[in-house]
Amino acid sequence: MEKKTKLSIIIPAYNEEKRIGRTIEKYALFFKKNKPRNLNFEILIVLNACRDGTLDLVKKNQKKFKEIKYLNFKRGGKGFAITEGFKDTINRNVDLIGFVDADMATPPNAFYELVVNMMNNKNIDGVIASRWMKKSKISIRQTFLRRFVSRGFNFIIKTILLLPYKDTQCGAKLFKKEALVDFVKKQNTAEWAFDVDLLYHLKKNGFIIKEIPTIWEDKKGSKLNLIKVPFQMLSSIIRIRLINSPFNFIVRVYDKLPENKKIHNW
Repeated sequence: MEKKTKLSIIIPAYNEEKRIGRTIEKYALFFKKNKPRNLNFEILIVLNACRDGTLDLVKKNQKKFKEIKYLNFKRGGKGFAITEGFKDTINRNVDLIGFVDADMATPPNAFYELVVNMMNNKNIDGVIASRWMKKSKISIRQTFLRRFVSRGFNFIIKTILLLPYKDTQCGAKLFKKEALVDFVKKQNTAEWAFDVDLLYHLKKNGFIIKEIPTIWEDKKGSKLNLIKVPFQMLSSIIRIRLINSPFNFIVRVYDKLPENKKIHNW
């Protein structure tokens, strides 16, 4: 009997009662209809610090689709939520582990392309969606300010961390379980630059990550503060570089100061 590949699609959710129901339904229906015979899938919703009706909607959809699972945490943060999802799926020996944003900016057919690439190419350890490749299809673009911040952030990432990717921040990524085992043991995940920290860690450890064009559309309802967040992300990038250098003691000493212990998740 052919061994089936186990896929987990992690969706971090923070107060997503207005969007999570449609996202779950669209993803579940698409994968039930289109997945190959040698693939089993699940959708793992990781609620973090939700104060609305997100949990009730997830439970409602769980009755409709047996593939739905969820974790519920009082602590918030996208990076934290995805990392906890990684830990849970690794412990259950899932083969392919990915994540996608709850707003469905990445439609299920676009995420499925990540799965196809992984299953057809045994030489790669992960595949990430990119909005900035020539063949990418963007139906609704971000505002000029968001594009400006995004491209500026990408320039900083390439300059400081030497990462080769055109788009580290697109919320659709997929990896082999083996690539994530060591990452989840880290205690210094940069919350505001989680995707970058993950990709930097994988590249440094020799894992091969492929970047492919995607289908994407900007969604209303973003909770990001475009004035505050870029500075937080820049700070996180600098911290990632320092913590992976001979000067990592600077960061560790700084974080042990009483006034900083409550600020950083390192």
